[in-house]
Amino acid sequence: MTVPHLHPDVAAAFPAARIAVLTARGVRADRPWPATEAALARLEARTAAGEWRPADEHDPRIAAWHTAYRAFGTNPRRIRPSVDALGRRLAKQGALPRINPAVDSYNAVSVRHALPAGAFDLAAVDGPVEIRFADGTEHFTPLGEPDTTEHPKPGEVVYADAAGILTRHWNHRDAHRTRVTARATDVLFVLETMDGAELAEAAGELQALLAPHSTEVAVRHLG
Repeated sequence: MTVPHLHPDVAAAFPAARIAVLTARGVRADRPWPATEAALARLEARTAAGEWRPADEHDPRIAAWHTAYRAFGTNPRRIRPSVDALGRRLAKQGALPRINPAVDSYNAVSVRHALPAGAFDLAAVDGPVEIRFADGTEHFTPLGEPDTTEHPKPGEVVYADAAGILTRHWNHRDAHRTRVTARATDVLFVLETMDGAELAEAAGELQALLAPHSTEVAVRHLG
Protein backbone atom coordinates (compact mmCIF):
# COMPACT_ATOMS: atom_id res chain seq x y z
CA MET A 1 0.00 0.00 0.00
CA THR A 2 1.32 3.42 -0.97
CA VAL A 3 1.17 5.87 1.93
CA PRO A 4 2.71 9.38 1.83
CA HIS A 5 5.42 10.11 4.35
CA LEU A 6 5.04 13.19 6.52
CA HIS A 7 8.53 14.67 6.85
CA PRO A 8 9.54 15.14 10.50
CA ASP A 9 10.21 18.85 9.94
CA VAL A 10 6.64 19.40 8.67
CA ALA A 11 5.22 17.28 11.48
CA ALA A 12 7.14 19.35 14.03
CA ALA A 13 6.06 22.66 12.49
CA PHE A 14 2.40 21.59 12.24
CA PRO A 15 1.80 19.13 15.09
CA ALA A 16 -1.98 19.36 14.69
CA ALA A 17 -1.91 18.09 11.10
CA ARG A 18 -3.77 14.85 10.53
CA ILE A 19 -4.15 13.11 7.17
CA ALA A 20 -6.36 10.20 6.12
CA VAL A 21 -4.97 8.26 3.17
CA LEU A 22 -7.23 6.04 1.07
CA THR A 23 -5.68 3.78 -1.56
CA ALA A 24 -8.23 2.55 -4.07
CA ARG A 25 -7.33 -0.26 -6.47
CA GLY A 26 -9.27 -1.32 -9.54
CA VAL A 27 -11.21 1.93 -9.72
CA ARG A 28 -13.90 2.08 -12.42
CA ALA A 29 -14.52 5.79 -12.94
CA ASP A 30 -15.59 5.52 -16.58
CA ARG A 31 -19.24 4.97 -15.63
CA PRO A 32 -21.80 6.75 -13.41
CA TRP A 33 -21.57 6.58 -9.61
CA PRO A 34 -25.13 7.28 -8.44
CA ALA A 35 -24.25 7.74 -4.76
CA THR A 36 -21.63 10.35 -5.61
CA GLU A 37 -23.99 12.29 -7.86
CA ALA A 38 -26.63 12.15 -5.12
CA ALA A 39 -24.15 13.50 -2.55
CA LEU A 40 -23.29 16.45 -4.79
CA ALA A 41 -26.94 17.12 -5.56
CA ARG A 42 -27.84 17.13 -1.85
CA LEU A 43 -25.18 19.72 -1.08
CA GLU A 44 -26.35 21.91 -3.95
CA ALA A 45 -30.03 21.58 -2.99
CA ARG A 46 -29.39 22.40 0.67
CA THR A 47 -27.30 25.41 -0.34
CA ALA A 48 -30.01 26.65 -2.71
CA ALA A 49 -32.65 26.25 0.00
CA GLY A 50 -30.57 28.18 2.52
CA GLU A 51 -30.47 25.17 4.86
CA TRP A 52 -26.69 24.90 4.77
CA ARG A 53 -23.68 26.87 3.61
CA PRO A 54 -20.16 25.67 2.92
CA ALA A 55 -17.60 26.65 5.53
CA ASP A 56 -15.64 29.84 4.90
CA GLU A 57 -12.56 31.40 6.43
CA HIS A 58 -14.48 32.28 9.59
CA ASP A 59 -15.08 28.60 10.30
CA PRO A 60 -12.38 27.21 12.64
CA ARG A 61 -11.69 24.31 10.27
CA ILE A 62 -10.83 26.68 7.41
CA ALA A 63 -9.24 29.30 9.64
CA ALA A 64 -6.74 26.72 10.86
CA TRP A 65 -5.56 26.21 7.29
CA HIS A 66 -5.28 29.96 6.74
CA THR A 67 -3.02 30.06 9.80
CA ALA A 68 -0.92 27.20 8.43
CA TYR A 69 -0.59 28.87 5.02
CA ARG A 70 0.63 32.07 6.61
CA ALA A 71 3.14 30.07 8.64
CA PHE A 72 4.86 28.83 5.49
CA GLY A 73 4.67 32.18 3.73
CA THR A 74 1.52 31.93 1.59
CA ASN A 75 -1.29 34.49 1.67
CA PRO A 76 -4.44 32.31 2.01
CA ARG A 77 -6.74 35.03 0.76
CA ARG A 78 -4.85 35.16 -2.53
CA ILE A 79 -3.88 31.50 -2.79
CA ARG A 80 -6.62 29.60 -0.99
CA PRO A 81 -6.69 26.08 0.44
CA SER A 82 -8.54 23.84 -2.00
CA VAL A 83 -11.59 23.34 0.24
CA ASP A 84 -11.89 27.09 0.79
CA ALA A 85 -11.90 27.75 -2.95
CA LEU A 86 -14.35 24.91 -3.62
CA GLY A 87 -16.75 26.08 -0.92
CA ARG A 88 -16.66 29.63 -2.22
CA ARG A 89 -17.50 28.33 -5.69
CA LEU A 90 -20.52 26.42 -4.36
CA ALA A 91 -21.72 29.42 -2.36
CA LYS A 92 -21.38 31.77 -5.33
CA GLN A 93 -22.47 29.57 -8.25
CA GLY A 94 -24.75 27.12 -6.46
CA ALA A 95 -23.05 24.12 -8.04
CA LEU A 96 -19.98 21.97 -7.70
CA PRO A 97 -17.91 20.88 -10.71
CA ARG A 98 -18.41 17.48 -12.33
CA ILE A 99 -14.99 16.15 -13.36
CA ASN A 100 -15.29 12.38 -13.10
CA PRO A 101 -16.81 10.18 -10.36
CA ALA A 102 -13.54 9.64 -8.49
CA VAL A 103 -12.74 13.36 -8.29
CA ASP A 104 -16.38 14.27 -7.67
CA SER A 105 -16.43 11.88 -4.70
CA TYR A 106 -13.60 13.55 -2.82
CA ASN A 107 -14.96 16.99 -3.70
CA ALA A 108 -18.31 16.11 -2.14
CA VAL A 109 -16.69 14.84 1.06
CA SER A 110 -14.27 17.76 1.15
CA VAL A 111 -16.96 20.43 1.02
CA ARG A 112 -19.35 18.62 3.37
CA HIS A 113 -16.72 18.29 6.11
CA ALA A 114 -14.59 21.38 5.34
CA LEU A 115 -11.45 19.28 4.85
CA PRO A 116 -8.95 19.79 2.02
CA ALA A 117 -8.85 16.72 -0.22
CA GLY A 118 -6.91 15.55 -3.24
CA ALA A 119 -5.95 12.51 -5.26
CA PHE A 120 -3.09 11.17 -7.36
CA ASP A 121 -3.08 8.61 -10.17
CA LEU A 122 -0.63 6.04 -8.82
CA ALA A 123 0.35 5.01 -12.35
CA ALA A 124 1.92 8.47 -12.76
CA VAL A 125 3.57 8.66 -9.32
CA ASP A 126 7.33 8.08 -9.34
CA GLY A 127 8.44 6.41 -6.12
CA PRO A 128 7.50 7.31 -2.55
CA VAL A 129 5.39 10.42 -1.87
CA GLU A 130 6.59 12.82 0.80
CA ILE A 131 4.95 15.85 2.38
CA ARG A 132 7.88 18.21 2.95
CA PHE A 133 9.16 21.74 2.72
CA ALA A 134 10.24 22.80 -0.78
CA ASP A 135 13.84 23.90 -1.27
CA GLY A 136 13.07 26.20 -4.22
CA THR A 137 14.78 24.16 -6.93
CA GLU A 138 11.86 21.86 -7.75
CA HIS A 139 9.61 21.96 -10.81
CA PHE A 140 5.82 21.96 -10.81
CA THR A 141 3.38 21.78 -13.72
CA PRO A 142 -0.11 22.94 -12.64
CA LEU A 143 -3.20 20.88 -13.34
CA GLY A 144 -4.63 21.86 -16.71
CA GLU A 145 -1.49 23.73 -17.74
CA PRO A 146 0.87 21.08 -19.18
CA ASP A 147 3.12 23.69 -20.80
CA THR A 148 3.62 25.75 -17.61
CA THR A 149 6.50 25.28 -15.19
CA GLU A 150 6.53 26.81 -11.71
CA HIS A 151 9.04 26.69 -8.88
CA PRO A 152 7.64 26.42 -5.35
CA LYS A 153 9.16 28.88 -2.93
CA PRO A 154 11.65 27.63 -0.35
CA GLY A 155 9.77 26.63 2.79
CA GLU A 156 6.45 26.06 1.02
CA VAL A 157 4.81 22.78 2.05
CA VAL A 158 4.41 20.41 -0.90
CA TYR A 159 3.66 16.83 -1.79
CA ALA A 160 6.57 15.45 -3.82
CA ASP A 161 7.81 12.27 -5.45
CA ALA A 162 11.09 11.44 -7.17
CA ALA A 163 10.06 13.23 -10.37
CA GLY A 164 8.88 16.51 -8.89
CA ILE A 165 6.15 18.35 -7.05
CA LEU A 166 2.63 16.92 -6.85
CA THR A 167 0.93 19.83 -5.04
CA ARG A 168 1.72 23.46 -4.29
CA HIS A 169 0.99 25.31 -1.06
CA TRP A 170 0.24 21.97 0.65
CA ASN A 171 -3.23 21.55 -0.85
CA HIS A 172 -3.90 24.59 -3.04
CA ARG A 173 -3.35 22.97 -6.43
CA ASP A 174 -2.45 19.54 -7.85
CA ALA A 175 0.04 18.72 -10.57
CA HIS A 176 -0.97 17.91 -14.14
CA ARG A 177 1.16 14.75 -14.26
CA THR A 178 -0.67 12.87 -11.51
CA ARG A 179 -4.18 14.19 -12.20
CA VAL A 180 -6.97 11.66 -11.79
CA THR A 181 -8.91 11.04 -14.99
CA ALA A 182 -11.73 8.60 -15.70
CA ARG A 183 -9.08 6.15 -16.93
CA ALA A 184 -7.19 5.99 -13.63
CA THR A 185 -7.46 2.56 -12.00
CA ASP A 186 -5.22 2.88 -8.92
CA VAL A 187 -5.71 6.12 -7.02
CA LEU A 188 -4.31 7.62 -3.82
CA PHE A 189 -6.79 9.93 -2.03
CA VAL A 190 -5.97 12.23 0.88
CA LEU A 191 -8.16 14.11 3.35
CA GLU A 192 -6.44 16.64 5.61
CA THR A 193 -7.25 18.51 8.79
CA MET A 194 -5.49 20.76 11.27
CA ASP A 195 -7.64 19.80 14.23
CA GLY A 196 -8.72 16.19 13.70
CA ALA A 197 -12.40 17.11 13.62
CA GLU A 198 -14.54 14.92 11.36
CA LEU A 199 -11.54 13.23 9.73
CA ALA A 200 -12.55 9.67 10.55
CA GLU A 201 -16.16 10.34 9.53
CA ALA A 202 -15.07 11.96 6.27
CA ALA A 203 -12.71 9.08 5.48
CA GLY A 204 -15.53 6.63 6.09
CA GLU A 205 -17.83 8.53 3.76
CA LEU A 206 -15.24 8.65 1.01
CA GLN A 207 -14.51 4.95 1.42
CA ALA A 208 -18.23 4.21 1.12
CA LEU A 209 -18.42 6.17 -2.15
CA LEU A 210 -15.33 4.48 -3.58
CA ALA A 211 -15.92 0.87 -2.48
CA PRO A 212 -18.75 -0.09 -4.89
CA HIS A 213 -16.60 1.00 -7.83
CA SER A 214 -13.19 -0.33 -6.72
CA THR A 215 -11.66 -3.74 -6.18
CA GLU A 216 -10.17 -2.66 -2.85
CA VAL A 217 -10.07 0.47 -0.70
CA ALA A 218 -7.59 0.65 2.19
CA VAL A 219 -7.45 3.45 4.76
CA ARG A 220 -4.49 4.67 6.80
CA HIS A 221 -3.94 7.72 9.00
CA LEU A 222 -0.90 9.99 9.34
CA GLY A 223 -0.13 12.34 12.20
